[in-house]
Amino acid sequence: MPSCPALIIDGVCKRFGALRALDEVSFEVEQGEFFGLLGPNGAGKTTLISCMAGLARQDSGHIRVMEHDTVSDYRAARRKLGVVPQELVFDPFFTVRETLRIQSGYFGLGRNDDWMDEILARLDLTAKADVNMRALSGGMKRRVLVAQALVHRPPVIVLDEPTAGVDVELRKGLWVFIRELNRQGHTIVLTTHYLEEAESLCSRIAMLKQGRVVALERTADLLARRVQQTLRLRLGNGASLPAEFLAIARATPDGRIELLLDSADTVADCVARLHAHGVRFDDIELDKPDLEDVFMATMQDVPA
Repeated sequence: MPSCPALIIDGVCKRFGALRALDEVSFEVEQGEFFGLLGPNGAGKTTLISCMAGLARQDSGHIRVMEHDTVSDYRAARRKLGVVPQELVFDPFFTVRETLRIQSGYFGLGRNDDWMDEILARLDLTAKADVNMRALSGGMKRRVLVAQALVHRPPVIVLDEPTAGVDVELRKGLWVFIRELNRQGHTIVLTTHYLEEAESLCSRIAMLKQGRVVALERTADLLARRVQQTLRLRLGNGASLPAEFLAIARATPDGRIELLLDSADTVADCVARLHAHGVRFDDIELDKPDLEDVFMATMQDVPA
């Protein structure tokens, strides 16, 4: 019997006065997926996450976490969800361990020390366990937010810009830990402005613009279809580009020629036609699009 989706977003709308922050947003995230939610500032990502977590209520539509409606069955839905917020929100009067114990108490977990110790160790916080929160660096506070989101072992974890403002070492360590959680079956929903993270981590991506879903595809399909491929050539001495290629060609400052092709499927044909014209080149490389290219192209293609 097939499992239910981990997350269902169904026709969600949210207004703030005249501003439509979410406009009929719909998508599903399967259990065990590593899902990316991308968009520029103001696209509605954090508003949607707030609705998932019950911090805001959508005006219409439904959100279900592991089959629990976030409005009619809020307590069960919230228990299934762990959220790492974008902002550094913390209580300055407690130590790291006290903060995690309080968070455990919100979910009725009174004896959770073994799991807390494991989280502290995996996030390199053991040495800071009895340090007051206000004495921590920004990067350490970010680690504690991740620990708080995981303290009740939720099957669905939402990471809202989890590596903003943290050092490279923490970013690498955090992603090792999150990947392991994903391999264990946890569903991960990630928002990030570090698009290389989303490209390497997320199997599927939704892009938001002005509160609407403007792309929803497997990451590999987005990279394959959405952006032109660039074939970069350094022509041999005396070689010139045939006239039929001039419309798709541009020169680079280092003396090479770039040919803008519609897809990777046309690369072999392009090279064969160049050889047929007798064109020889000293160097050739294919510049594949990355997720940043896809993101920029998608945002430009969709009217404001």
